[in-house]
Amino acid sequence: MQLQQEHYEQISDCFPKQRKPAKISNLDVLNAVLYLIETDCKWMNLPKEYGDWHVIYVRANRWAKKGILQMAFLRLQELGIIQIQANAVDLGFTCIQVYPDSVGTLKKIPAHSSSYLLC
Repeated sequence: MQLQQEHYEQISDCFPKQRKPAKISNLDVLNAVLYLIETDCKWMNLPKEYGDWHVIYVRANRWAKKGILQMAFLRLQELGIIQIQANAVDLGFTCIQVYPDSVGTLKKIPAHSSSYLLC
């Protein structure tokens, strides 16, 4: 789903005023976030048409922490422009170390009993 300029103008008061001209507009960032929600792709796989994925990530992350995205999505839903519910947990690049004892290790099977495994 792509939001048009007239849709953005209805919710533009949700977003902070930009102090200097940005390379990527708030509308483009919002459309990139909607694309990510719809396709469930990773930030780095965001199509180039939206702009630099890292710039979009930083701005969207800042908006999410301040509640701006939630407020914008709620307003878009109230206006009937979108129907979306985004509840997700993304581990991204987080590494979680799992020790062998936590998942159970395979039992060692004697070499002479391997014929029993073919049943």
